[in-house]
Amino acid sequence: MLSPVENMDRTQPAPRPDGRQSATALMIQRGVCRLLRASGFAVLPEFTLASGRRADVMAISDAGEIWIVEIKSSPEDFRSDSKWPEYRDWCDRLFFAIPTAMEPDMMPADTGLIIADSWGADIIRRMEASNLHASRRKAVTLAFARAAALRLHGLHDPLAETL
Repeated sequence: MLSPVENMDRTQPAPRPDGRQSATALMIQRGVCRLLRASGFAVLPEFTLASGRRADVMAISDAGEIWIVEIKSSPEDFRSDSKWPEYRDWCDRLFFAIPTAMEPDMMPADTGLIIADSWGADIIRRMEASNLHASRRKAVTLAFARAAALRLHGLHDPLAETL
């Protein structure tokens, strides 16, 4: 029989990696999530919107302001993405997050900009907040709450999805 200390790795819930992100994107995601959490936001990476699009990071402030952060790990990653303008309809503020080695001038000037590494991040440019319609805000907030609760439960009982 294992002692509680020896069994600790088996009892501590841990997220399952989904394998879609590059190592650079994961480092940026970690830094962005740390920044937002330290700023008082509730944060969910890889959040699926009602449109079917997947936001790299979704965050909600204690006042209910909704941010989406789109991670771009390289210039090629940015140039190959044409879906990001659709995210504007689902948040109050849209940001791009890039690694320190990437040129910030290539990011659209009408979005926010975050520079990140695996230890943290800095907001370099903040865009003006738009006002989500009340019904859209309610729907996004409810979907965020459900996704967070389901993920938390999945960490504690990974087999629950198969029941």
